[in-house]
Amino acid sequence: MTVERGRDWGGRDAIPDDAVMVATNAELRSVVAAARRANQPIPHVALRGGDLCRTLGGRGDAAPGGTGTRVLVDVGSVLLDGSLHWFAAHLVARSAWGVGRWWVAANAAHHGSWNLAPKAHPGDGLLDVLDGNLRPAAQIAAWRRLRGGDHVPHPDIGYRRLPAVQVTFERPLTVRLDGEVMGRVRDLSVRIEPEALSLTV
Repeated sequence: MTVERGRDWGGRDAIPDDAVMVATNAELRSVVAAARRANQPIPHVALRGGDLCRTLGGRGDAAPGGTGTRVLVDVGSVLLDGSLHWFAAHLVARSAWGVGRWWVAANAAHHGSWNLAPKAHPGDGLLDVLDGNLRPAAQIAAWRRLRGGDHVPHPDIGYRRLPAVQVTFERPLTVRLDGEVMGRVRDLSVRIEPEALSLTV
C-alpha cells in the first residue's frame, strides 16, 4: 500500500537483521543504484540520517536489533544524457554559481536545513517539481524563506506534482543527485518508481 499524506505511516517493527544501515543521502542513493544496476531487489534500509529520514520524521536512532517505523517509499530515476541514474531524496539542477535558473525534482521535502519542497511526500507516487528563475534580489529573499518552506507559492517559482517529467534547459545546468554532482546536463527525463524502497526510521 502506498503511504499517503494523512494516513498511518506504518507500524512499529523490529529492524531486520539484514537491513542496510544508512546515515546520509549519498549512502542511500548508493544502495539503491547498486541494486538497480545489478537488477536485484533493493535491500531493506534502516535510515539513521539524511533528508529522507528527516522528511519521514526519523530521529536518526535506528540500530541493529532495534525497532522503528516501517514504510514503503518511492525512488526517483532520471536519464542524464542517455545514462540512467537513481535518487532517493532529490535532483537539483542549477548553475555552478547558484544564480539564474534552477530546477528541482524532489521526493523528500527537506534539503539540509531547507524545507525545499514543502508538499513533498515520499510515498505518494509523485515528484514535486520546482522551477525558478528569479532576479538576484528575489532569489535572496526566497532563500531566506526556505527554512520554513514559505518560499512558495511565488509567481516566479513553478511548483507541480507529477509522476514523470521531461525538461530541456536553454543552457546546461549542473545536476546533483542526493547531493552528488553528476555533471552539466541539458536534457532530463525524470520519473518516480512507486513503492520501490522499504525503510525503517
